[in-house]
Amino acid sequence: MMDMQIRTTLRLARRHLWKYSALGLPWARPAAAAQISNLPRSFPAHPPELVREMVGVSHNNLKRVKELVDARPALARAAVDQGFGDWEDALGAASHVGNREIAEYLIAKGARPTLFSAAMFGQLETVKAFLAAQPGAQRIPGPHGISLLAHAKAGGKQAEAVFRYLESLGDAGSPPRPPLSPADAAALAGVYQWGTGPTDRIEITAKNGLLLLQRSSDSGLRLAHLGERTFHPAGASAVRIRFWGSGADLTFTVHDPDLVLTARRMP
Repeated sequence: MMDMQIRTTLRLARRHLWKYSALGLPWARPAAAAQISNLPRSFPAHPPELVREMVGVSHNNLKRVKELVDARPALARAAVDQGFGDWEDALGAASHVGNREIAEYLIAKGARPTLFSAAMFGQLETVKAFLAAQPGAQRIPGPHGISLLAHAKAGGKQAEAVFRYLESLGDAGSPPRPPLSPADAAALAGVYQWGTGPTDRIEITAKNGLLLLQRSSDSGLRLAHLGERTFHPAGASAVRIRFWGSGADLTFTVHDPDLVLTARRMP
C-alpha cells in the first residue's frame, strides 16, 4: 500500500511539472539562479578582504567599524590570520592599542571578551580570577606576540592597577630578545624571490633595528630576533626564518616546521 501511494505521488508531481512547462510557466526562479551564480567564492564565509578590513579598522576607526558592523553584525567577531597562524580578531586589535571606545562597542555588538581585553579595560578582579583558574596564562602572548602586560599598559591610567599586578608576577611581559643593530637589520633588507611569477617574492624591510616581512599589499609581519640571524614571525613562535650568506648570495629559509620556502635576494 505504501509503495503504491509513493508511486501515485510521483506521477502527480511529474504531471504538474509537464503542465507548467507546456504553459511556459517557470517552475524555478531564474533570478534566484542568477543571484547564486554571482556569489563570492568564499560563500558562506564573509569575503576575506572584508574580514581583513574589519580587523584593520578596529585599531582606530570607530566610524568605519560601526558602518561594517551595522551592515553585517557578525563582523563584530571577525578574525583573520595575519600570517603563520597569528590570529587577530577585531576586539584583540582594539585591545592591544588601548582603544576602549571601539572595544566597548564591539563587545556591545557581540564580540567575546577575553583576558586581554580585561587587562586593557583595567578589570583587576577579572584578570586575577582568570589567572587563578588558569595558572601561567599571563605568559600567553596575544596577537602579534603582544604580551598581557603590554595590553594593560595600553589601557592607560584606568588599567594601572592591572599593570602593577601583572608586573609583580615577573613573567607577564615579553621575553628579552638578542639585540639587532640597525646596520645588521639593513644588511638583510631587500626583495627576495623564489620563482618566476610576479607574486613569487617577499620584501624584507628594516626600520629602527626591526625587520618586517611583507608580501603584496599586506602591512607586514614583524620578525622577532632569536640570535645569529634567526627570527620568528610575531605571533608564530614555532616558525623559523633564517638568513644565510651575504651580498648577491644572501638567501633566507622558512621552516613551519619543515622547510617550506627558500628565497634569494634580488640584485
